[in-house]
Amino acid sequence: MFIKFGLILGLASFCFTVFSPFMNMMLWGLILAVTLYPLHQRFAARLGGKQGRASTLLVLLGIVLIVVPTIAMVSSLGDSVSSLVHKVENNTLTIPAPSDSIAAIPLVGEKLHAFWLKASVDLPSLIKSYQPQLGDIAKQVVGMLASMGGGLLGFVASFIVAGIIMAWGAPGAVSATRIAIRFTDENKGIALIKLCSSTIRAVAQGVIGVAFIQALLAGIIMSLAGIPAVGIFFVLALILGIAQVPVILVTGPVIAYMWMAGDHGTVVNIVYTVLLVIAGMADNVLKPLLLGRGVDAPMPVVLLGALGGMATNGILGMFIGATMLSIGYRIFMAWVNEGQPGVKQ
Repeated sequence: MFIKFGLILGLASFCFTVFSPFMNMMLWGLILAVTLYPLHQRFAARLGGKQGRASTLLVLLGIVLIVVPTIAMVSSLGDSVSSLVHKVENNTLTIPAPSDSIAAIPLVGEKLHAFWLKASVDLPSLIKSYQPQLGDIAKQVVGMLASMGGGLLGFVASFIVAGIIMAWGAPGAVSATRIAIRFTDENKGIALIKLCSSTIRAVAQGVIGVAFIQALLAGIIMSLAGIPAVGIFFVLALILGIAQVPVILVTGPVIAYMWMAGDHGTVVNIVYTVLLVIAGMADNVLKPLLLGRGVDAPMPVVLLGALGGMATNGILGMFIGATMLSIGYRIFMAWVNEGQPGVKQ
């Protein structure tokens, strides 16, 4: 018995080692496939039941409408960092002098004012004095940008994987049901598949989908308005959207910067201000359209999954973490509530 168990464990460990580099891509592809499958079936019905053509069309639309703008948003972050490093190396970076009101801030005002003033007067000397700390920060920033770049490549690959899964959706659903029944029983297996599918669609559409569309809309408007470091604002808006915090907290400071910078005329600034306000409040319209029957997982669970996933696997991990932790929570609570009278399963 121990020999058999050891051989099975060794085989499972080897399979996991081989499959682990593709784990995030496959998981996100599966999440996308489950989420988009109803839309895929609508496309297939209009194309005479051609599952492959419907998958190809949906993947191309996803890459054009979602992946390409996302790459532009995150790439702008890399361009901003490169420009900052270039200015620092050539001593062309200028920092305006701080306002006297900064010194009036309790506790940290005087130190912040002195540091800011030194940076505006003699930035090269300040950089030289903090060179070790800045080197560590630079390494972390480069690692973060590399992780984002890998995440974007995985994002594109996941769309292709999702298209393949959707093309074989019916056989895949049968196989998933058989696996779930084999681990549990017939009734629990079918219920488990329904629970996982409903959770994936609720989280992906109602939370991640709303946050992603809103952040992307705000990022595109910021890019058109010429706001620097759009990638940073895009990521912040995405995190706030997943946390169910109003994205106007990001677009508000951007609006203030746009007016203070004075790069556009009054009419253009008014137009961009209105667009950014609409983007910051777009979740009020998107949630009723995409949320459906709601997300049964609490928002702290979704947020922790998103932040933990981003910390471990970058941008792609944010989406996977929020979805997988929500599935785990719902499966656990279904097990806890099983057989208890008066408790909703």
